[in-house]
Amino acid sequence: MAILRFNAIKETLHRKPVDVNETERRSELFGRNVFNEKAMRQFLTKDSFQSLKNAIDKGYKIERSLADHISTGMKEWAISKGATHYTHWFQPLTGSTAEKHDAFFETIEDGSAMEKFNGAQLVQQEPDASSLPHGGIRNTFEARGYTAWDPTSPAFVWGTTLCIPTIFVAYTGEALDYKTPLLRSVSALDKAATDVVRYFDKKVNKVITTLGWEQEYFLVDSALAASRPDLMMSGRTLLGHSPAKGQQLDDHYFGSIPSRVLNYMRDLEHECMLLGIPVKTRHNEVAPNQFELAPIFEEVNLAVDHNSLLMDVMDKIAERHNFKVLFHEKPFQGVNGSGKHNNWSLATDSGSNLLSPGKTPMKNMRFLTFFINTIKAFGENEELIRATIASASNDHRLGANEAPPAVMSVFIGTQLTKVLDELEKVTDGKLSPEEKTDLKLNVVGKIPEILLDNTDRNRTSPFAFTGNKFELRAVGSTANCADPMTVLNAIVTKQLKEFKSEVDSLIKDKKMKKDDAIFNVLREYIKDSKKIRFEGDGYGEAWEKEAEKRGLSNYRTTPEALKPKISEKAINLFRDLEIMNETEVKARYEIEIENYSKHIQIESRILGDIARNHIIPTAIKYQNVLIKNVKGLKEIYGSGFKDQAKEQMSIIESISKHLEKINGGIDAMISERKSANALEDETKKAFAYCDKVKPHFEDIRYHCDKLELLVDDEIWPLTKYRELLFTK
Repeated sequence: MAILRFNAIKETLHRKPVDVNETERRSELFGRNVFNEKAMRQFLTKDSFQSLKNAIDKGYKIERSLADHISTGMKEWAISKGATHYTHWFQPLTGSTAEKHDAFFETIEDGSAMEKFNGAQLVQQEPDASSLPHGGIRNTFEARGYTAWDPTSPAFVWGTTLCIPTIFVAYTGEALDYKTPLLRSVSALDKAATDVVRYFDKKVNKVITTLGWEQEYFLVDSALAASRPDLMMSGRTLLGHSPAKGQQLDDHYFGSIPSRVLNYMRDLEHECMLLGIPVKTRHNEVAPNQFELAPIFEEVNLAVDHNSLLMDVMDKIAERHNFKVLFHEKPFQGVNGSGKHNNWSLATDSGSNLLSPGKTPMKNMRFLTFFINTIKAFGENEELIRATIASASNDHRLGANEAPPAVMSVFIGTQLTKVLDELEKVTDGKLSPEEKTDLKLNVVGKIPEILLDNTDRNRTSPFAFTGNKFELRAVGSTANCADPMTVLNAIVTKQLKEFKSEVDSLIKDKKMKKDDAIFNVLREYIKDSKKIRFEGDGYGEAWEKEAEKRGLSNYRTTPEALKPKISEKAINLFRDLEIMNETEVKARYEIEIENYSKHIQIESRILGDIARNHIIPTAIKYQNVLIKNVKGLKEIYGSGFKDQAKEQMSIIESISKHLEKINGGIDAMISERKSANALEDETKKAFAYCDKVKPHFEDIRYHCDKLELLVDDEIWPLTKYRELLFTK
């Protein structure tokens, strides 16, 4: 193993960067391998094109006869791009993407062959659903599941395969993927938001949910990564002593990008441009060998697809450059982990951002309406939001003073807080002309300049308003964005429906004018949302105590954080909005709680294996060297050898103590693991792994890492942090 380590380092040091020449403009590359409107116009008939456009823009159903024409055009376009196969590309509840390739190939009666792809193959396929997570929706022997084309996300060619984005549902109709509930939530929010925005603009016919994600990741040389079994199998290092230099000097953040990494980024961005992923920003992140990229905002369904596709592309491009991409939220102890910030907003079909103030008081009232309703929705459902970001890997970040805390809160800044304080003073009932003028000119009218000059950002806040969007900062870097976005869409939808009902009631029953009714309802919402708003340091103990007084949840682990997902409140929310039925909600909980147990189980097995098969033998080997040295000193110095061998004896004793602790820790961990595995209830099993098995990790690691400092570097089997993080 030590030989593998040093060979990996040697191989890494002799690598030359893969040269990538950027010769074409990004604008000319963008979308070249996407079946976008330009390609559709070229390869489809007029009727087929219009039918597909209506499906994309208005949700109309595509007739089967026209689907045959569309499939033919799509096939011809794909073949012109070098495609030989097609696949229904979907996002099952594994957290990754899935695909099954079929060739554009059919034999015909005369023994010859032809390329074939018809409407039925485009619209629907039948992959095996039994081996993908289903949360008890299906019996194992009931394998049938269906993928169905999502025309709102354009097909694309990746390599030699035409990829068709699809939903994935069970034979009985329940969603088995992330996309289906997301699309339902988008539709529900569109209707609710459109109804509200028409208070201010009757011409709006559609509201679009937008998302801009920021993907953080680590890059490690592939040879070095391959020398670490824990990194390859779990995505993180379960052992390893912190290097003398980590991120203390803040010299990596926004620093000059290493040439080898820059070539990787150029290659990646080139592929992203071809696939229509609008990546725009790249930079070094805080930790050594940590980086980030971010795109231009897109419609949320397309943005989620692009993020899922990006992670696949990043892996494949990394292979060309002899890198291993680490998406795990905490691959290295002692340095910052990775997140995936989700920047969420709403826009009208005319292009107006509903979370961006305008130049008139009316537009600012529209902004306040959606701004305040979003805050209230978040406050009323903070437990459910916390549940959507819960995972075994993200537990390492949340509340670890490097990422948003486990307590959910909203940051809006002191200036906007003052605006809400002013609005809270609005008197009950009808507003006087003087009050209306004062509000419009002195409070509402000044919002744009307040946001322009006086808003700040709070990196300790899980949900921060950053000028024209809300940033959900607590999403993990491995996560599929669809889950948190589905929940955020759902809670805002419910809130907007309640808002409209209350405003309409005041207009009808109290005979209030529209503006007066809106002001009155918003005033009450401002009061209701006070407990979720927090402007200070989310990392401090003082905030935890204050949050407890406010009645906010503080779920530190995934098993406890997931419980609200199957609460009556959550089930009613999704069922009433027709986003998910009770079966679908509970199935997702079962999958996630079981996945948590499996995740910790795998890490436990890896840790035990490395400690017993690599660390302990190496330590004993070095201990024997020291013992031999001590015996030699005794032969030379006789009775006076003790003074000469004092240091060696001390190391020998230390090694023995650490070996004893490691062996005892592994035995105890295995015993607890067996007890957990005997539990049939998945929730109890998850808590057992969390509370009984996982606590042994740190103790075993502590003693292994102490041995790393004692054992000769020449024989240490695992590539060390200083090599993983600082070898370029």
